[in-house]
Amino acid sequence: MTKDNIISLPNKNLRQKSKTVTKITPTILKVIDDMTKATISWDTSREHEVGVALAAVQINELTRVIIVRQDYENKKDLTFIPFINPEITKLDGDIIEDFEGCLSVPDIYGKVPRYDKVKVKAINIDGKEFEITAKGFMARIFQHEIDHTEGMVFIDRIKDRQESFYRLNKDGKLERLDYEEVKKNTVLW
Repeated sequence: MTKDNIISLPNKNLRQKSKTVTKITPTILKVIDDMTKATISWDTSREHEVGVALAAVQINELTRVIIVRQDYENKKDLTFIPFINPEITKLDGDIIEDFEGCLSVPDIYGKVPRYDKVKVKAINIDGKEFEITAKGFMARIFQHEIDHTEGMVFIDRIKDRQESFYRLNKDGKLERLDYEEVKKNTVLW
């Protein structure tokens, strides 16, 4: 599995709800392994970006599974933690606008409002339920990835916000995009 297996818009599956995992099977474990390999492959192909997480739908598997990089600030850390059937049980704190990108929305970034604290319930690969509280950027990651399991892409949250769309230039800097061009982009919508 490589970065080439990551689907992107306008693939319709990215706007479909994923199915609940009812049993941890070898197939589910392979999906998790494939997700990790695809994210690492994408990550090594990008100079100015880090793949911090991925949802199973992004490799065209409509199952409620996400993986999150253990240390998203360290590109050399290739450890990802799987969350099966992740669910946000509590949104808390302030709503903060910050930049997000997505492996399935190539070259587009957005300034997206998100809660800065969440509580997430999930199942691990042993079938045991667990819960974590995430703050700051990690809270943003969970909201972004769990949106994927609900058939939502980050640009759907900002589609009417003219000042919120950006592109990463060759120097790794974000530049605002012309909203009229974004709005007419049939790949995105």
